[in-house]
Amino acid sequence: MSSATSTSAASPFPPFRTVSDLLREHAQQRPHAPALADDDMGLDRSQLDALVDRVAASLQRDGLRPGDVVAVCAAASVRYAAVYLGALRCGVVVAPLAPSVTPDSLQSMLRDAEARMLFVDAQGRAVLPPATPDAPALVALDDDGPAPRWHEWLAPEGATPQSVEVVPEHPFNIIYSSGTTGTPKGIVQSHGMRWAHIVRGLAQGYGPDSVTLLATPLYSNTTLVSFFPGLCAGGSVRLMPKFDALRYLQIAQQIRATHSMLVPVQYQRIMALPQFGDFDLSSFRAKFCTSAPFRAELKADVLARWPGALYEFYGMTEGGGTCILAAHEHPDKLHTVGQPAATSDIRLIDEDGNELPPGATGEVVGHSPGMMTGYHHQPEKTREAEWFDATGKRFIRTGDVGRFDAQGFLTLLDRRKDMIISGGFNIYPSDLEAELRKHPAVEDVAVTGVPSEQWGETPVAFVRRQPGAADEAAQIMAWYNARAGKTQRLSALHLVDELPRSAIGKVLKRELRERHQQLST
Repeated sequence: MSSATSTSAASPFPPFRTVSDLLREHAQQRPHAPALADDDMGLDRSQLDALVDRVAASLQRDGLRPGDVVAVCAAASVRYAAVYLGALRCGVVVAPLAPSVTPDSLQSMLRDAEARMLFVDAQGRAVLPPATPDAPALVALDDDGPAPRWHEWLAPEGATPQSVEVVPEHPFNIIYSSGTTGTPKGIVQSHGMRWAHIVRGLAQGYGPDSVTLLATPLYSNTTLVSFFPGLCAGGSVRLMPKFDALRYLQIAQQIRATHSMLVPVQYQRIMALPQFGDFDLSSFRAKFCTSAPFRAELKADVLARWPGALYEFYGMTEGGGTCILAAHEHPDKLHTVGQPAATSDIRLIDEDGNELPPGATGEVVGHSPGMMTGYHHQPEKTREAEWFDATGKRFIRTGDVGRFDAQGFLTLLDRRKDMIISGGFNIYPSDLEAELRKHPAVEDVAVTGVPSEQWGETPVAFVRRQPGAADEAAQIMAWYNARAGKTQRLSALHLVDELPRSAIGKVLKRELRERHQQLST
């Protein structure tokens, strides 16, 4: 293996198919097969296809055209999924947004996406910004609130949309990777990128008899890389609006789940339950994990006590290369994130962008059929995320530092971008630092991630106060946390006389993490 050719042999990639066409075909072939369910309702294939038609017809009635954007800010539900799928059927782009953000951040993302409509439930309504002339039209998914309610908005039974042409290059969705207090980045994913995820899923056992249980939100790419393969392969998908470890096991046993995607903190909570061994999980064929560091000891515990294969995905919402660790096949490689997927080209580069030889340590870059179009309205950020080899082949930079072993397994060593992954969600320290600097007592600040048993990682701040400021650490942290989204709140804040810096002025966050550990013991 060389770092330039770290892919395995790939079979010819199958011709492009749309999500909408796949849904229609399964509805025609197996109309009464279960398709989609949540805590409150379930739909068979025919019912889901008809509902998707009604949503698409409603969007077209309201004047939306291919390429327009609708946003959804809500908990996972059948109706949420129907909006997603209906938008895709008429060529409309979906921006799924987290209901855990602040009203200012939600408004920023809506404006960046240029969303024409916004679908909300009670969670989404709780973070709505004040109404403005340019605000998108509201629809209530839960038949509540002052907005047009679901049944009032939805076209009558039997309504069908006008057909539209969708090609692989057309935008599928805009995933926001930074829903914090700073400027968000919208990752534009294409229909071709989603098709690549579906094709990958077909090789992992998704099919007409698969039953996928999902307990992560639909605004997360973590969920979508299992949701669409599970549904488009003809299987059924069960959505959990809120994760609870015991409830997850109860549902898994009841529906005879075959597939599931979970983030590491969810595996940790499930495996820690005293009742874990009481449940029959023998129906599982494959379990997946992504989005955060997955400790080798936890992987080993899942392998020992939970039937079925265990796959860890390493990649980015932006796409590029993907590494897959088939942990059940390689129990001696649990410290790695696996080998490049069959259609992925993973390489390592140095700080100057030069490709590195085998055995070297460098930044991970990747190319595959699943790559973002770019960051929405941010061409400079898009260029920063790209690397091109000598032939002009486009790669996505991960910001992660890693090294391949002799068998082609990738070990991650550090994250160059200092991104924090808490509970499976990405947190960018610079956004938190920018908000903290608005406090009148803050002169300088650095935020870093520290290990957390509950969340995997959690953000901690180090603050140097303005001369003469008397505000205590608890006061500053309370001020910030009141302004931040739930996933961006600090777990600790320390006052320091100086921030440790390198000779060129860069804050040494590794030293800050060590200082937090000392202060916490």
